[in-house]
Amino acid sequence: MLFGGTMHTFLPGRRPLSPGNRAGLGAALVLLAVVSAVEVADGPKEVHYVGLLAAVPFVAAVFAVWQVVLGAGLLATVVGAVFVGVGGGQVGMAGLINLMGIMLATGVAAAGATIRQRQAEQITELLRLAAVAQQAVLRPIGPQVGALAVAGRYISATAAADIGGDLYEALNTPYGVRIIIGDVRGKGLDAVRLASIVLGSYRHVAYERADLKLIVEDLDRAVARSVGDEDFVTAALVEERGGTLTIVNCGHPAPLLLRRGQVIPLEPPAPAPPLGFMPEVKPRVERLEPGDRLLLFTDGLGEARREGEFFPTADRAWRLLGHGTVGDGLASLETALVDWVYGRLEDDIALVLLEYAGPDGGAAVSVPSWEVGAAGS
Repeated sequence: MLFGGTMHTFLPGRRPLSPGNRAGLGAALVLLAVVSAVEVADGPKEVHYVGLLAAVPFVAAVFAVWQVVLGAGLLATVVGAVFVGVGGGQVGMAGLINLMGIMLATGVAAAGATIRQRQAEQITELLRLAAVAQQAVLRPIGPQVGALAVAGRYISATAAADIGGDLYEALNTPYGVRIIIGDVRGKGLDAVRLASIVLGSYRHVAYERADLKLIVEDLDRAVARSVGDEDFVTAALVEERGGTLTIVNCGHPAPLLLRRGQVIPLEPPAPAPPLGFMPEVKPRVERLEPGDRLLLFTDGLGEARREGEFFPTADRAWRLLGHGTVGDGLASLETALVDWVYGRLEDDIALVLLEYAGPDGGAAVSVPSWEVGAAGS
């Protein structure tokens, strides 16, 4: 009755205890029981271990809120008083010191639990705000953008928050459907800030510039104005215009073209540095066929490994991504990837999957000026 009657007074409200409170209370009760058992086994004439009960509220404070800590401390004080009274016949100076030590420890532990709880709440709020900020940066894309079915997916490497510097966007512009995928060097709020700068600039210039090279120049200047000498953004820009696919790559992993059971890496004609280092890009141009799919991804996918073996993206891409909708394909890829690394990713991953359905029969869109034969089209 001593345990039950005391603790109900101090539990916050009368709601069920949270897992943290249950863990703190359980650990405190276990320690209380162990110290009590040792004291009982030592004999009733003198008390030697009552002072150890001062650790009970500290154990509770590791996980529990201050109300639970106070309850555990009060219970430890009552149990200590019982042992002191029984052991000494009367409460002597040593017994009083032990009891005062337990009460002092209870106050200190409760104060510590309060500070820890406030810090945890602040961290939770910051993570929530960071996640909201990233959601504002990474707007939902698809399911249809122009002649392309589009799906995007962000896989966070940490369970604590979906926050990082990976970015993507898909826009239906006067120059065709334009998609960007990129990866900011670094993590956290600074990476989100730079990602927002890149996406904000892209969402403007993608509608204004007829040439992807000019878009790259604009984005490079935006990055250079906003970062230090060692910061950069890798990016790949994709344009679908009249069935022609154009890709410019700034230090980013090459997209994968899925066509009739084959997986074709679309490597750039020449390497180019990331945004922030004045890249000179050369476009790669491909003619699309109805049913073609294109996977864009950040380097977290290429770095995912278990026991030193990297995830076989190219080998498994068609089986994972070639079925159902583009959203179904990304869901399958994420499931296989998380299973491969046993749920432990080293880096965030952004994924975009496109499918070309063929000419939509709408207004004709001119092909890029650099495509062979464009003058006669």
